[in-house]
Amino acid sequence: MPGHEERSSAPAWSRTDWNVRREPMTPPSERPQRVPSAVLAAAFLFNLGQGVLRPAMPLYLQRRFSANYRMVTLIPVVFGAGKWIANLPTGYLLDRLGRPLMVAGLTLIALIDVLSVMTSRFDVFLGLRALGGLGWAMFATVATTATVSGPEPQRRGRAISLLLMSETLGLLLGSAAGGWLYQGIGVASPFLFEAACMVVAALTVLHWASLAAATPSRQRSQDRRALSTVLQTPGVILMGVTTALLTAIQVGILVFLFPLYLLTHAGLDPKAVGTVVSLSVLGRLMALWLGGTLSDRWGRMSVLIPGLLVYALLLAGTSRLTGPVLLGVCSFAIGATAGFVAAVPTALTSDQVAPPLQGIAISWIRTMSDSGQIVGPLVMGALADAVDLSAPFLMGAALLAGTAWQCRRQARVTAAANAEGGGNL
Repeated sequence: MPGHEERSSAPAWSRTDWNVRREPMTPPSERPQRVPSAVLAAAFLFNLGQGVLRPAMPLYLQRRFSANYRMVTLIPVVFGAGKWIANLPTGYLLDRLGRPLMVAGLTLIALIDVLSVMTSRFDVFLGLRALGGLGWAMFATVATTATVSGPEPQRRGRAISLLLMSETLGLLLGSAAGGWLYQGIGVASPFLFEAACMVVAALTVLHWASLAAATPSRQRSQDRRALSTVLQTPGVILMGVTTALLTAIQVGILVFLFPLYLLTHAGLDPKAVGTVVSLSVLGRLMALWLGGTLSDRWGRMSVLIPGLLVYALLLAGTSRLTGPVLLGVCSFAIGATAGFVAAVPTALTSDQVAPPLQGIAISWIRTMSDSGQIVGPLVMGALADAVDLSAPFLMGAALLAGTAWQCRRQARVTAAANAEGGGNL
């Protein structure tokens, strides 16, 4: 049949089938690469330091600067702005500067952490956190691109999940320890602990990064229109918007406002706040592998759509709770649902673009994620100040439900186009 011939002759990355059960793109004689262990170790250490700051940062801001809700949410905004600025340049420069970008990024964050505890001015503190965002982009873009460029499409979801699991394990341990460090050792201890983690991570990845000089890197497109080509790929823009929303909710609500909700509405002390927040990270860790595996087997949208709807229900329900036990249960469930869908946007985007464009595609996804980190906290913080601390939870639930509807619509359009044109739009 003509449609069948057209489908079988098209490159694997040009197909718009949301289910990734395809023939491998890698020749049979070549073994698929695994995620480098140095990258996984560095991702763990990187997020261990970040996790310590999660419950401690809002409390530090309130104590050191007498911060209100808007001041608290300005921190992820400026941090996200730094990442937003650096993501796309990092994607284009990755082939020229290579893996050492990771080492430079980790070193920069360590320096920023030390300087942050030395300032007593909030505007200087904001500027330092923005510079820290540059370091984050350098590390995360290289690490994610290294993860998606190795495995064939039918195992890419699991590869991304493995990277996210390393990150989440670090967040889990760090979040659990953050409140204890803040209360037991000192208000500056979480920043110094993160700086130490960044130094160790830089040393861990240094040897792997130095191998780039002796090993030819995979060719990447240096075309200035590469980003335009990526954005014209079906589904890529929608996955970017989805990533932005997930980040806006994660950072704007769960990371910064949820600890304050637990402190003010539920009356929990800092240690209990750290415990409840860590339950969310534990749930995420336990669901990451399942979500990535099922998206490889059943298709990306078959995992993403129901996951977004369940996420919306849990988020709305949490805003009505004050009991510590129920809050802990919902925190775990929210984290599990977020982990279930976390790998899908990146995996789907990597499936849809050609290998030479994957670095640009990853930088695009990360730019959209950081856009959510900038806009989300601004909106959620203003909403909490203007209405109530529970209002951002309800707003996030409504946006998740709307995004699930858009994903369902896109899946139907794609399925119809595949049926008519043999997989090509």
